[in-house]
Amino acid sequence: MEKSKVYFTKDITPEAVLKLYDALGASLPGKVAVKLHSGEVGNQNFIRPDFWQPMVQKVNGTIVECNTAYEGKRNTTAAHWETMDQHGWTKIAKVDIMDEEGELELSVEDGKKIQKNYVGAHLKNYDSMLVLTHFKGHPMGGFGGSLKNISIGIASSHGKAYIHGVGNVDDFWNSDHDSFLESMADAAKSIVQFFDGKIAYINVMKNMSVDCDCCAVAEDPKMADIGMLASLDPVALDQACVDLVYQSDDPGKSHLIERMESRNGIHTVEAAAELGIGSREYELVEI
Repeated sequence: MEKSKVYFTKDITPEAVLKLYDALGASLPGKVAVKLHSGEVGNQNFIRPDFWQPMVQKVNGTIVECNTAYEGKRNTTAAHWETMDQHGWTKIAKVDIMDEEGELELSVEDGKKIQKNYVGAHLKNYDSMLVLTHFKGHPMGGFGGSLKNISIGIASSHGKAYIHGVGNVDDFWNSDHDSFLESMADAAKSIVQFFDGKIAYINVMKNMSVDCDCCAVAEDPKMADIGMLASLDPVALDQACVDLVYQSDDPGKSHLIERMESRNGIHTVEAAAELGIGSREYELVEI
């Protein structure tokens, strides 16, 4: 079986994002949803609109997000729209809070922990998706990559609680941890199947704090930026990013590695591979 290709560049610029996308040879037809992280108010590390603007405009995409399931400035539609305006997303493209008008239930075929996934109802309005991800640490997931972006990120507010609680929204903070990671992989599978090949992924390894962009107060990054990667396989892409962290000669990497290992972050990638979403075996192609 041919290994998945993961394209890599050390150049972290808007122009290099376009080159990575072109290298993919992706076909994103029709109305394109661009999933990215809007950034919690107060967070200093999220990737800013001006960085993503050329890529979003190249595919004539609509920036899509869903409301959070925890306190903050993105947990209601009204607050999330204010954040989108405050952070400048509405200035560069059309924006869609996908669960503004409810949610859509997707089935998860042979899910490890959950058999359904609740996403923003507006997902049905899109023909293809471009996933633009800031790779960094995460307080619960260990790290956040493409798999987390398409699972928790596309889930409705209720759907996020459902994944976190492994099917029980009342168990949001107390569910078995590895089961939560497997639930994220389950949810990711439903998105991959929904778009049926009409989806592409780009990860940016910059500002790699141990904390997520969802944290209003995040720790400053301790390790240097690495570069950007792109693939049509989210499993291979996230695995490649993890590998590059370990391979880095920057001593600051120990902070991010501790976060990833203490939360068993790689288990999401392991579970996604077992579900057939993609392969952990890949060919890294530098451009």
